[in-house]
Amino acid sequence: MTAPSTTRRVTGVTALAVETTPLDDVRHLVPFLDSRRPLMWIRKGEGIAGIGEVLRLEFRGPQRIREASEAWRRTVRAAQVTDGVRTPGTGLVAFGTFAFDDESSATSVLIVPEIVLGRRGGRSWITRIRPLDNADDANDDAASDDSRGAASSSHAGHPTLANSYLPRPVAFGDEYRLSLLPAGLDEGGYRSAVATAVSKIREHDLSKVVLARELSAHLPLESDVRRALVELALGYPDCWTFAVDGLVGSSPETLVRVHHGTVTARVLAGTRSRGRDAASDNESAAALTASVKDQDEHRFAVSSVLDALRPHSADLAASDLPFTLKLPNLWHLATDIAGTLSDGASSLDLADALHPTAAVAGTPTREAVALIRELEPFDRGRYAGPVGWVGGDGDGEWAIALRCAQLTDTGDLTAYAGAGIVADSDPATEYAETTMKFRPIVEAFG
Repeated sequence: MTAPSTTRRVTGVTALAVETTPLDDVRHLVPFLDSRRPLMWIRKGEGIAGIGEVLRLEFRGPQRIREASEAWRRTVRAAQVTDGVRTPGTGLVAFGTFAFDDESSATSVLIVPEIVLGRRGGRSWITRIRPLDNADDANDDAASDDSRGAASSSHAGHPTLANSYLPRPVAFGDEYRLSLLPAGLDEGGYRSAVATAVSKIREHDLSKVVLARELSAHLPLESDVRRALVELALGYPDCWTFAVDGLVGSSPETLVRVHHGTVTARVLAGTRSRGRDAASDNESAAALTASVKDQDEHRFAVSSVLDALRPHSADLAASDLPFTLKLPNLWHLATDIAGTLSDGASSLDLADALHPTAAVAGTPTREAVALIRELEPFDRGRYAGPVGWVGGDGDGEWAIALRCAQLTDTGDLTAYAGAGIVADSDPATEYAETTMKFRPIVEAFG
């Protein structure tokens, strides 16, 4: 990925020219992506994919998401946008991924691609984004808004006119198989950390803490990361399959989604493995529903999301009881939350308000994060942080970065999985839960 060599700055902000035009239906986005550092966000075959990088905004520290939201607003104000499609994911968009911990060494980023390909509701489009080279270019573009709008309308009537802008798909590279091995905490170390957490929960004013562990491998430089994305997208179609700045995964948990003034979220907490046959699978789901431990864990997670969103929505509502969500490898307790935005907050603003939820940190948050720092002998990086996209209107979709792995430029791959620990947690059971949560990444790369 390369940054633009020339950009126009407006009060320190890169000014961008953005044009979205319709395409003939593009059913498969992955073949167009960079084989090593793809940008993608899809679920059930719909979403957006990015090619190249025209703008990269980086953030660190406790205010990283808030600073990103402010920087994004400045970027939007300086941009000149022509959108002939007008659906979520068109116009100016940025892919983003944020570190879990305020003290993390990992960089949080917003990335604006040079080209965005999208598909939603049977409609496909292409967005081309470039920096405005100088003030004269900006004035020329502003003066020609009407003509560009007319051209866009023409494309809207004839999508094939825009197909000439479509990049060529790239053939997939050779297949590969990796063995991911424990790093940071082995089985004994993780069980010991869980036992310590249980003791602290029983002794102190702490209700829940989420403890994670790592697996690691090395991905040869010639390997094609898109192969793992295809495996994840096909194997977990109901999850958000994502690739942003080397973070790759399929998350079942929607942190927040903002579309046209409506805010939604899906909370997951409480887990059971799927059964080997229909009878045992039904028993597993019933056991999850009946589990006091899992219901308590889920209640903490739902309360944290409701508390964070209520200041932004006067009619926020959640189902009275959680439902069981079936994934290929796990059952989860799930609750959907929805409301109408009452203060004009963007999806990034809400991600900032929500993170970290009790589903990935614990309750109370400050004490839980402090215990995570004490018991996890590694930096989580972007695992369990927000990952997704934001549009020029502030709408967007953000998941919690779960069932994921971080790939470095040198090929080091680190996968993460965690479990919610409460007073009656069993270390062996929690270790087994993390093993099941590793399965999507282990199978995608293994």
